[in-house]
Amino acid sequence: MADFQRFYIRARNSARARGTIVFAHSDICRTLWRHLTAMKKRPSSANPRAAGRKPAASYRPVKALPAVLDFPYSEFGRIAELVPFSQREWASILHLSEKTLQRYAKGDKSFEGIYVDRILQMEDLIRMGLEAFTSAAELYQWLKKDKPVLGNLLNFESLRSTQGIQLTTDEIGRILHGVYI
Repeated sequence: MADFQRFYIRARNSARARGTIVFAHSDICRTLWRHLTAMKKRPSSANPRAAGRKPAASYRPVKALPAVLDFPYSEFGRIAELVPFSQREWASILHLSEKTLQRYAKGDKSFEGIYVDRILQMEDLIRMGLEAFTSAAELYQWLKKDKPVLGNLLNFESLRSTQGIQLTTDEIGRILHGVYI
C-alpha cells in the first residue's frame, strides 16, 4: 500500500465514534466519481432544488435590424428627395448643424450609427406617410400642423426625438387603418 495515500477520518456522530476509519485515496476518488456520474444521470425534475422552478419564459424574437456597415450621404439623399424638408429641418431632426450636413454632402461621407438609426426611422415614417396621404406636400403640411394625440401634442418639432417619431408613425398607422383618436 505504499503506492497510494491513506486518509484517516474520525467519525464523530456515528455508531463508530470510538474508532478511526481508514480510506485509501483511490476509494475516495472512486466514491466521488460514482456520486458525480449518478447526479448527471438523474433527471432535472428529480433535483430538489429545481423542483420548484418554472421553465424559463420564451420570448418573441426581436425584429432584426438591418446590418448597416456603410450609409453614405447618397443613400440619405435618396430618402430626403421623397419629402420637401429643407436642409435646416433635416439638420434639426438629425441633431446636426447645417454645416456638418453640408460637409457630409460635399464628400459623400458615411453617417455614424446614431444618425443612421434616425434616418431609417424617418424613412419608415415617410413611406407610411406617402401611403396615407396623396402627395409628399400633403404629408409635409400634416406634419407641420399641431395634433393632439393621446395626451401629446405632435408637430414637426416632435420629429427631433425617437419617441416623437414613433408617436407620429403610430398616428399615421391609425390613419391608414381608419382608427382616429
